[in-house]
Amino acid sequence: MPTYDYKCLDCGYIFEEFQNMTDEPLKECPICKGKLKRLIGSGAGPIFKGSGFYHTDYKMKSNNNSSNKNNSADKK
Repeated sequence: MPTYDYKCLDCGYIFEEFQNMTDEPLKECPICKGKLKRLIGSGAGPIFKGSGFYHTDYKMKSNNNSSNKNNSADKK
């Protein structure tokens, strides 16, 4: 189900609503009962919320120097 953004024309309240594509747009503000306008969204692109998408998923391998230090410490 897509998420639609709405803005109240009376009080300025902005909110999101999950609706089927076949549902009628909402017409009444849940806060002040004023008239709503459905906002035009950016489409169905990917949404990356949170941190660490690049750094944690594609982290570079550690260099050999650090692994050599660990091996030499184990041998003692």
